[in-house]
This record gives sequence, C-alpha cells and structure tokens, in this order.
Amino acid sequence: MLTLHTKTTTPATLYGRLVLAYDQREKCRLRARLESGEEVAIFTVRGTVLRDGDLLTGPDGRVVQIVAALEPTYAVYCASEHALARCAFHLGNRHTQVQIGAGVLRMRVDPVLREMVEGLGARVTEELAAFEPEQGAYAGAAHSHRDDGHLLAPVPLRQKIHRPGDPAPA
Repeated sequence: MLTLHTKTTTPATLYGRLVLAYDQREKCRLRARLESGEEVAIFTVRGTVLRDGDLLTGPDGRVVQIVAALEPTYAVYCASEHALARCAFHLGNRHTQVQIGAGVLRMRVDPVLREMVEGLGARVTEELAAFEPEQGAYAGAAHSHRDDGHLLAPVPLRQKIHRPGDPAPA
C-alpha cells in the first residue's frame, strides 16, 4: 500500500490524484483510494487539513495530488455586505466552518443553520461544490504547510491494539 506523509511543492511526475471530501481531508490517519483504485494510507499531524491542490509523497518518492471532492453545500447570498457579515458573525458564533468568497458564504448542509441565515435575510441555495472553509484563528499552531520535505507525522512501523486480558509482553 502506498504511504503518504510528506508535503512537497514540485513533483518530478504526478503519480495519481486522490479525491477527498473535506471531512476526509481533516483526518490525521486515513485509508483511501486513488482515482486509479490503488489503496493509500495517509499519516499527518493532528490538526493538519489537506487542501485542494496539495501534493503528498512518501518513502518511495511517488507524488499524489489532493483534489477537493464536490459535496453538498449551502451557498449563502445577501443583498448587502453588512447582511453577509451578520450571517458570517452568527455562523461563527455557532462555531460553524464557513468558506468565505466574494459575496458568498459556503457552509455544510444544515437545515437549522439555513433557517437561521434565511431569518437574517439571506438567500440560500444548495450546491455541489468543493468545500474549503477558513482555517480559524488557532489553525497555525497545529497546521503546517511545510515545503521543506520534512515529515508531517511519524509513520508507525506497526501498531498493536492491546486489549484487557491480552498476555503481558515478554
């Protein structure tokens, strides 16, 4: 299985593409399949978010491009910048992940939040789109866009789950 754990900026050649929804791009440990069907394992530091276009490599040097999958989202539009800012404030006050664009907010599908922003005067449409929310004020501490070829996370050589009742190691 191909293992990916290091970000790179300049691939010699692109080995494959890995299409992932935002929920998958937030995980620090993930098994997934390239578009070709080949299985891959991703190991990143907790708090790392893979972004559309990121390039990952592993011990064998093959490079894979991350592609943000199209997923159901709400696009929030308002008649004024002030109304859009109010919607952004109220969504942020509920710790909702939001993607900010020119004249639009994009969020995950949530009927309760849709009703809230519509109550603030917004027009909401459901759209299939790549979801790339803002990282947040504290994201810099855990998130790393390392371009120096260093590991994003240590790769476990072997993981064993110890259960109660297992014999003690000798």
